[in-house]
Amino acid sequence: MDILTKIAEEKIREAMQKGEFDNLPGKGKPLKLDDLAHVPEELRAGYIVLKNAGVLPEEMQLKKEIVTLQQLLNYCYAEEEQLTIKKKLSEKILRFNILMERRKRTSASLRMYREKIYRKFGYRDLF
Repeated sequence: MDILTKIAEEKIREAMQKGEFDNLPGKGKPLKLDDLAHVPEELRAGYIVLKNAGVLPEEMQLKKEIVTLQQLLNYCYAEEEQLTIKKKLSEKILRFNILMERRKRTSASLRMYREKIYRKFGYRDLF
């Protein structure tokens, strides 16, 4: 055990003795672990880091933007605005498909992940 580990362990013991951990939220309750079975194994660590930082993976951010643009399009009646939204929507869908295609070539397990994303957002006819 190195010196930093020993110091950290001692500080944790001192805090426990002082009761500094007694009033933490969720005390006595089981931990809620994320189910990452749907995420390919080689991407799990990255997804955890991104999630803890509050950042969406690129494909999820794109899907979120696609859904938002589709909703905007449903409520837009001005032809010029519709064209602008349709252009942005096409660009996002193309970017998403390129991203998914690149990842599809990278790993077979990503194919399953892509299909789950499509299903989740109602794009059953794309795979």
